[in-house]
Amino acid sequence: MAKYRSALPQLGDRPFLTDGGLETTLLFLNGLDLPCFASFPLLETADGRKHLKEYFRPYLEVAKQHGSGFILDTATWRANTDWGAKLDYSQADLDRINRDAVAFAKEVRNAFETPAMPIVINGAIGPRGDGYRPDALMSVEAAARYHRPQVEAFRDAGADMVSAITMNYFEEAAGITLAAQRSGMPVVVSFTVETDGKLPTGETLRSAVERLDTFTGKAPVYYMINCAHPEHFNTVLEKGAWLERIRGIRCNASTKSHAELDESTELDIGDIAGLADHYSDLRKRLPNLVVMGGCCGTDHRHIEAISDRCLAA
Repeated sequence: MAKYRSALPQLGDRPFLTDGGLETTLLFLNGLDLPCFASFPLLETADGRKHLKEYFRPYLEVAKQHGSGFILDTATWRANTDWGAKLDYSQADLDRINRDAVAFAKEVRNAFETPAMPIVINGAIGPRGDGYRPDALMSVEAAARYHRPQVEAFRDAGADMVSAITMNYFEEAAGITLAAQRSGMPVVVSFTVETDGKLPTGETLRSAVERLDTFTGKAPVYYMINCAHPEHFNTVLEKGAWLERIRGIRCNASTKSHAELDESTELDIGDIAGLADHYSDLRKRLPNLVVMGGCCGTDHRHIEAISDRCLAA
């Protein structure tokens, strides 16, 4: 059964860390081949599982050193029907791999969790289409139907929560939220923004958060921002109650736009110390910010710098 589903520990004041850019690290730094930018096939082999365990190890050690909790994502950002089909995975295959991803995360948790470092297992749900652009638009109900099998696989396998990661338009985020509600799963919604601080559809971040809260009766347990550099959104964090709903950030290392990153053939790790400074500033501006991690281009060095800057006290 899920360990923390009824009371997620990150809803308190205690800081929680996450990992960084899983796929970019495995691809650019570890030299692994990730067709369709998907990491879930690594769960199919002993060598792949070893790579995943070694990837998470330094992040967990940083969390232990800094006395924080840790949110452990499943390697399933691409494990949905459309992306699975491109990799010759049937729906039955995907149901199996999503459950197996939770089982793998439990193995990692059993190896590292201590009373001082709670580890929350999070079922990671990515967009149906491209993470950088809304190219597979659905209605809210269509998105709920599309994503529900993955949500239910996570629920049945004993994940503590699910997160809609890199959401680039309202309807898909709302659909995943409804699917989680109907499945009895706590859900987090993480939006991504362009360099102007707006969703790729042109909707403001504030509008997306407020509209989703109104539409679902504040169903998301909290919101996050991911796959954008702080410079892309720190000017749009206008004061209001909506800021209290943002409890997590997982930023890109690079200040490049999504379009520029999409064309990059080399990893841009950015300014590690500068990114940590941005996080420190965001902690002052976001009153409930407790979840901190990374996204594209970040690795354990970024998370360690962020922890040193933000959690040393």
